[in-house]
Amino acid sequence: MAKVLDADYPDDLFYDMENQIWYAPEADGAVRAGFTPWATALMGDVLVFTPKRTGQAVEKDRWFAMVEGGKWVGAARAAFDGIMLGHNAELVEHPELLSTDAFGAGWMARLRPDRDDWRDGLVTGVAITAAFDAWLLGGAYKTRTS
Repeated sequence: MAKVLDADYPDDLFYDMENQIWYAPEADGAVRAGFTPWATALMGDVLVFTPKRTGQAVEKDRWFAMVEGGKWVGAARAAFDGIMLGHNAELVEHPELLSTDAFGAGWMARLRPDRDDWRDGLVTGVAITAAFDAWLLGGAYKTRTS
């Protein structure tokens, strides 16, 4: 596990630094996705989770779910093109799971990437600490409004 700002980040995940989304490959070729603890901390209390419908296309840098928090309203943006296979129905009733269990019960969606190279540009778990520090120092998060 890597440590990022007091949170443990699993080594077996892939991270999209720009959008603060983690991805977990599954045996059937699907990828489970969720927000990082850093993202949910910035949102404040998570109030509403609205995913795309199952079967809809997901485009790189476009939303696959919308989230409303006490401090932020915005999109969970995909790191690759694919198909929405389903979402975590528990989040619709209990969106606070995004904050309380980001890497477990707080997962948002199952996606099927269109391409085998979907990991390109993502950070592996073992490199997350250094990548996160560089991302913070670069101030990229300051330009993102949704």
